[in-house]
Amino acid sequence: MADDGDRHRQSRLITDEDGGFDAERARDESLPVEDGELIDTDELADHQRYVEDRGIYDERNRVNDLTGREWKYATKSVLAEGYPPAVQHDLRSEHGGQKPPRLCAELIGRFSKAGDTVLDPFAGVGGTLLGASFCEHEGTGLREAIGFERNERWIELYETVLTRENDHRRARGEAPLAEQDLRHGDCADLIDEIADDSVELLLTDVPYWHMDELEQTRNERETRESKLGSFDGDETAATESAASNDTDSGTTQTKAEWLADMAEKFDRFTDAVAPDGHLVVFIGDMYRDQSYEFLSADLARAIESTAPVTLAANLIWYDPTKDLHVYGYPFSFVPSMVHQNVLVFRLEDE
Repeated sequence: MADDGDRHRQSRLITDEDGGFDAERARDESLPVEDGELIDTDELADHQRYVEDRGIYDERNRVNDLTGREWKYATKSVLAEGYPPAVQHDLRSEHGGQKPPRLCAELIGRFSKAGDTVLDPFAGVGGTLLGASFCEHEGTGLREAIGFERNERWIELYETVLTRENDHRRARGEAPLAEQDLRHGDCADLIDEIADDSVELLLTDVPYWHMDELEQTRNERETRESKLGSFDGDETAATESAASNDTDSGTTQTKAEWLADMAEKFDRFTDAVAPDGHLVVFIGDMYRDQSYEFLSADLARAIESTAPVTLAANLIWYDPTKDLHVYGYPFSFVPSMVHQNVLVFRLEDE
């Protein structure tokens, strides 16, 4: 019987009726195929190994657990993905800034390895934490996640979502999602509990500047209170419910004050991130008062100017299912924001 190496070399003779390589037949015979071509495993370097159905993995990979083929796909700068209502969406959507857990899982898979620790200092209803748990079943392996959240209401909601989702998973015969560590308190205080260099990935959606308090309706003369207006649990008035980025006096921050506050917090957060780690930050741009607010660029500059990080990429999450409204017609062009920016920072080399 031919050894494994001979079997791979002989399999080059697998052809279709036209004399071309028959990838389907090769797969049926359990041969390593990638991008329609047969992999000769004898030619792999010592630091490479073939992972069935995934491609070639390079043991030198310090960023994630992706194979070369998966890495190539993960470098796409646009994530054009609409996530259907799932993972108890009806509950999570009570928080107006929640992110789809499977989107978080995809980003966690790009910027961490199995067993790594993920930190979300503005955890909300726990999309990052749920994503870290999904990685165990729908990715390369479980990540440990820590979240900080000021509003006890959102913490309770995360716990309810996890309980209900796991009840449904068990009913379908699926393994439950792991419970992660969601801590109640201010991130400025809780970050002191995290040891330096102990986190491989920081993934978060920052509390926005005060524009988050009000959402523009189709009628330009009317606004409605945003669901994001109660991060701190105080719902007595819109002006006092701006989020965890309000000043101690209770007054709404200016844009400059918000940027300075975020920069100061991220400077402290980076102490917890390991030298090879990344910081991945959701931030949407906004159109208000006939002006485009380039918040993603402003935030990136503020963080880079204060924290020891370099902006490595700006990914775009485009949701093709997002509802469109006729803004400004027929007098002025006003964009319908169907995307969010995902800023990717890496620590500067010492």
